[in-house]
Order: sequence, then C-alpha cells, then structure tokens
Amino acid sequence: MRRYRLLLLLWLLSDLAVFVGAYGIAYFLRVGPILSTDFPFKEYILSAALAAPVTIAVLGTTRTFALGRSQATLRNAAYIAYSALVGTAFFTLGYYFLFESFFSRLLLGYAFVLSAMLLLLWHIVFQWILRAVLRRDPPAFPTLLVGVTRESRTLLETLRRSSNPLKPVAILDGRGVSEKEIVGVPVLGKLNKLEEVLAKRRITHLIQCSDMEQSLNLLSACRNRGITYIVLPSVFGIVERDESVESLEGTPVTVVRPKGGWLGWFVR
Repeated sequence: MRRYRLLLLLWLLSDLAVFVGAYGIAYFLRVGPILSTDFPFKEYILSAALAAPVTIAVLGTTRTFALGRSQATLRNAAYIAYSALVGTAFFTLGYYFLFESFFSRLLLGYAFVLSAMLLLLWHIVFQWILRAVLRRDPPAFPTLLVGVTRESRTLLETLRRSSNPLKPVAILDGRGVSEKEIVGVPVLGKLNKLEEVLAKRRITHLIQCSDMEQSLNLLSACRNRGITYIVLPSVFGIVERDESVESLEGTPVTVVRPKGGWLGWFVR
C-alpha cells in the first residue's frame, strides 16, 4: 500500500508538471523562441501553475486515478479532455483577474490541445510504469479468487495479460477442483482454508466468482480484515456484461439496461 501511495503522489505531481509544461510549449509555439515583453512569460506561467491543481482536482472527480482504470480508452480520453478544458477556462479567468485581458485566443487553443494530448500520453505511459512496479514481487495488492468457473478463468487471463495491479496469488473453490494451478496461480483448496490463506498471503482484495451462498461469509471475512471485496456479476446470473453500478437517490444499485444504441455510451 505504501508503494502505491508513493506512486500516486508521484503521478499527481508529474501531472502538475506536464500541465504547466504544456502551457509553456504553447507559449513558445505562439510567440516564437523568445520571451515577449508585450506578453510576459512570468505572468503567463504563473497563471498556468495556478490552474494546474484545478485541472488535476477535476481529473480526480472523474476517477481517472482509480487503481483499475485503463488510461488508453476513448472514455478516459474524454475525461482528460474535459479536465483540460476546465483548466483552460480557469487559466483564462485567473489571468484576466490577476493581470489583464488575454491577448491570444489561438494560444488558448494551443494550450488546451497540448495539455489534453500530453496528459493523455503521460497517463498511458505512467499506467505501464505503475502496473509494472505494483505487480513486482511481493505484489502490492495480492488478490484471492474464490470459485473456479469459466468467468474466473477468463478474468485470470485478462488480469495477467493487462498487468493489472490486482495480482492473483491464490485460488479457493467451494467444491474443490483437481487442478493444482490455473494460469500460473496456485489452487490451494476449499473455503475451509479461507482464514489461513487471507493471513498467510496477506490478501488485500478478494474476488468472488461463484458460490453465491458463501457471499455473507466472504464479505464478513473481508470486513474483519480490511480487505476489499469484489463480486463478479456472473455470481448473480448476470452474464451479458451490460450492468453498471449507479446511485439511486444516494443508494448504490446495480443496473442492467436494455441496449439503447450509441446514446447509452453517454448516459450510462
């Protein structure tokens, strides 16, 4: 966990530097390789530095820094572009109130495009660094899978292929299986070994893939030990992968909507 917190702090600080650096590049693209006396660089970069924390805070509200978020997706690119646009707006207002009216709309366009593109590129690069460091033995987030099913096998392969920070280190199955390991992860027996495995393997996340009747026991064990509990929708018979977790007047709910075409991408 300490490893993750240090990396997250580094990520936030590096995002601030990338945002300010993008505005610096935009300045010289518009003004040229000089420091203009008509448009002082010091005042300009100060305004960019003040707008940077606002941009990163907006990124945080979109859960861009979430542990399992894939950075190289269209949805994530949209979040970053939105945050960069808010940053540009805050920069413009800040410069106006602190100094004077801004002199170049084209420069604002450069700053917005560069900040969005460089932040997205840096997030993709940093995601690779983050996952490589977190998965290095001993893993930062050793994960236990409960239940051997087709869905759990697919999940194991997906986590391995994508180098997800959640690294499965053990598998338990309520009924028991003959296999000794699956996708390189050892199968350690039945659920009677749950407490032993949680303690010995220092589990931080538990993913339930079957054995719905054991849900309360698994959730209770996770709460007692401060472990994050995750359950696959297939445990409840949801197999189409069209569910989403939302809020209904502040109450978390799982929603399965009928397929609604491209508009559903925006309103889910």
